[in-house]
Amino acid sequence: LLIHPKCAWCSKEEFGSTKSVPSRCDFLQNLIANGCAGAIENPRSSSSVVKNIPLSSKGSGQSHLDVTQITPQKVALSLRPGDRTSFRVQVRQVEDYPVDLYYLMDLSLSMNDDLDNIRNLGTKLAEEMRKLTSNFRLGFGSFVDKNISPFSYTAPRYQNNPCIGYKLFPSCVPSFGFRHLLSLTDKVDRFNEEVQKQKVSRNRDAPEGGFDAILQAAVCKEKIGWRKEASHLLVFTTDDVPHIALDGKLGGLVQPHDGQCHLNEANEYSASSQLDYPSLALLGEKLAENNIHLIFAVTKSHYVLYKNFTALIPGTTVEILHKDSKNIIELIVKAYNSIRSKVELTVWDSPEDIGLTFTATCQDGLSYPGLRKCGDLKIGDTVSFEVAVEARGCPAEDTSHVFTIKPAGFRDTLEVAVTYNCLCGCTGHAEPASSKCSSNGTYACGLCECDAGYLGARCECEEGAGGETQPGLCREVEGKPVCSGRGECSCNQCVCYESEFGNIYGPFCECDDFSCARYKGVLCSGRCRPTPHPLLCPDCKIAALALIIWERVC
Repeated sequence: LLIHPKCAWCSKEEFGSTKSVPSRCDFLQNLIANGCAGAIENPRSSSSVVKNIPLSSKGSGQSHLDVTQITPQKVALSLRPGDRTSFRVQVRQVEDYPVDLYYLMDLSLSMNDDLDNIRNLGTKLAEEMRKLTSNFRLGFGSFVDKNISPFSYTAPRYQNNPCIGYKLFPSCVPSFGFRHLLSLTDKVDRFNEEVQKQKVSRNRDAPEGGFDAILQAAVCKEKIGWRKEASHLLVFTTDDVPHIALDGKLGGLVQPHDGQCHLNEANEYSASSQLDYPSLALLGEKLAENNIHLIFAVTKSHYVLYKNFTALIPGTTVEILHKDSKNIIELIVKAYNSIRSKVELTVWDSPEDIGLTFTATCQDGLSYPGLRKCGDLKIGDTVSFEVAVEARGCPAEDTSHVFTIKPAGFRDTLEVAVTYNCLCGCTGHAEPASSKCSSNGTYACGLCECDAGYLGARCECEEGAGGETQPGLCREVEGKPVCSGRGECSCNQCVCYESEFGNIYGPFCECDDFSCARYKGVLCSGRCRPTPHPLLCPDCKIAALALIIWERVC
């Protein structure tokens, strides 16, 4: 059954005992035609929907348990290797879905004019966002960089004021990694109050420690206040490039980031001077785990760099921020609409021996093979995806697997449970020490598996007990070689040699899969069982006839 997904097996006891039926392994239609109906093993791949709650139309006014943006929610697959099955997934961007927006701001010295322009951001942003959702919450955090050399000024004279001696801006606060300042709240006046309190700082090199801040904002769910039932937006504003993984070695930080939350009681990042900066891969993983859409709001000179980051961090967008952040509200609304205008499926924990193929059917009604995303959607639009699944092989152990499909940034998921169809049902009816096997073997699926020391189709012969005393029984006709010269006579039966060219088979090893003539590299009849004596092998009659006709015509 592992040879090809179209191969079937006949478990009928008497099947294959005559020369006219050479093999129990064949196409289903051939086994039926040869009289094996009702005793055929031919498992197929299948899929069934286990949980299927209909899609919701609106988000607000309902419990998060009642809002559904993907259907079905659970699918069970039974896979035979090589035999593909499929199921359909539908996704909808629900209207008036709750939104949590966390504003993460670079407070290095060059962002001082930006700080002035966002002091009343909370009120204005809430007014705009409530045009898109009636359930909006806002939070705030800030970052500079690791307060160690060479990233920041660490000499004693700079400890309280790293701007000492800097004529353009003589006073600022000490450098810090990340500070969580305001948990998500619908009281937007508190956002304005918190921004009013902030002052800029000064670090030593150009890159900032923003990736440290992004990771903490993503994984410190309880402190930030992310709601399970809301869409999560993380707005990251900066006017410079970020430090990335391995940069920490410049300051002696050789321990990779562990991806955990490290906010202390004062809501400050406590591992800033112990752990390296996070990698892009770690950022992408944690943002996806927590269903967070990251919006890079960066100045024009760094747009290309952050645009390249979006290709490496799924569910991320980038917008150009004016040098004084005056366009921040317009930018956020534009980015939110961009996020809500597309759906992209992601796959989590898929086993290595399973292949997935997606076909997207988008709002235009057209199908796009190989794509798992749709764009240019309006709120309330529904798109669907055909997911084809194929097992490449059988696992070493008879186990089941579960993997997850989810739209990037969505809370909703589809759980896919996989079991493997790698066993024949007839093996469950095996008969040890069966009389059909002369009590010297186990009978299963139409064949005898002989115990050690026994041979023969019915395990009727014992090794070393005269297995070759009647070699004439292993000759096709008198005068021909024993087993056609392509096997050994054991227990009065031919055991065919193995060949690197193909199979040798038949009661006297008279048939094979490689001696037939080929035309342009293809066997003459499409399914040819050739032999030195083609008319003696039933499967080769058509092949031999085709060969004779071809020779005469050509």
